[in-house]
Amino acid sequence: ETSWTAASGSTFVLTGSGAGFKKFTSPMFGGFDGFDIKVPDPMYNGSMTEGSSTETNSYVYNTWKRAMDTVADPEFINMNLLTAPGLTLESLTTHAVNVCEERAGSLAIIDLPNVYIPSSEIYYSDKSSRIGTTPNSAATALKNRQIDSSYGCTFYPWVQARDEATSRLVWIPPSVAMMGVLASSERKSELWFAPAGFNRGGLSEGAAGIPIVGISERLTSRNRDTLYDANINPIASFPSTGIVVFGQKTLQARQSALDRINVRRLVIFMKKQISILSTQILFEQNVRATWNRFTGLIHPFLHPSMIKKRMGEIFSPLLIKID
Repeated sequence: ETSWTAASGSTFVLTGSGAGFKKFTSPMFGGFDGFDIKVPDPMYNGSMTEGSSTETNSYVYNTWKRAMDTVADPEFINMNLLTAPGLTLESLTTHAVNVCEERAGSLAIIDLPNVYIPSSEIYYSDKSSRIGTTPNSAATALKNRQIDSSYGCTFYPWVQARDEATSRLVWIPPSVAMMGVLASSERKSELWFAPAGFNRGGLSEGAAGIPIVGISERLTSRNRDTLYDANINPIASFPSTGIVVFGQKTLQARQSALDRINVRRLVIFMKKQISILSTQILFEQNVRATWNRFTGLIHPFLHPSMIKKRMGEIFSPLLIKID
């Protein structure tokens, strides 16, 4: 039958003086979804420039930031970890930490720039050229960023894993392995146990949930001390015992109980559980009976007998003080 296009005069079609159509379908063809298909990884760090990339001039920056902002509301999504493996632009990884701090209920695991430069960023023929920094440089760079938050943590260096589907060896950011370590540590014990050391942080023993067979740099004792002083948790390799997570610091600058990952995750857990219990007295009268009811709800959760049963002797003094 007769058909019209925009070239035929869309005003004539829509106004009623012509065909009088009130509805129509406009199929699109050959559109562009925003990703650059000419690069191996359309979300690569190399497409952004620190200090000049923004939401309005970089689709990569805008996509990463919008993804983080999507989970910024704790009422919208319940989570206790946030990470973007491989993302190293400092302004975005700092934003990830800030999002977790504003939520006050999540821990951000961030990756540091140039620890290992994968081929998706730029191709180097030999492995030594892919190492873009040193432990000393990484420690200095993180100190200069002046991040002071117990809601973030980071690890060094990258690790090599075996892809069980293809049996190929691939280099992955430490944040990938640490998600597995945190999960396996929680499964073996509880989320407030330190996700480090040979019992719960042994990567060669399968703590990451995937086979870890190597690290991009072997760290000396001095390297590990330098990183740890800068709140960077080293991943060490020992000839006799294998690869192990050798630290569990947060990015908090000042010394306190919250400069450890296990304590921060413990407090996150407690805050969420107490918040859930508190909903039972929401909008009740601010009277003694309501206070007593609140105490009756919270006290069993923080009682020393429950502490010993669920949280272990190490956290008893902390929780008794809170109680």
